[in-house]
Amino acid sequence: MTSSSKPYPPQWEQVADLRVFRTTAHEWEKLIGWRADMRKRGWKLLRVSSEGTEMVAIFGRTKAERASL
Repeated sequence: MTSSSKPYPPQWEQVADLRVFRTTAHEWEKLIGWRADMRKRGWKLLRVSSEGTEMVAIFGRTKAERASL
């Protein structure tokens, strides 16, 4: 995977603000805390995947939701 590729489809950026969190598979428990913190701020967990030795969590919030805040 190249550094310019993103772990989500390009069309997601057209409808949502996205945040990507990465950690090692060994420390994946961090995702529980990230999810709780992000949910409080109106973000939803969209995808969790692995890339080599990393776990990748993608959070999103639609641009319409952001405008209404």
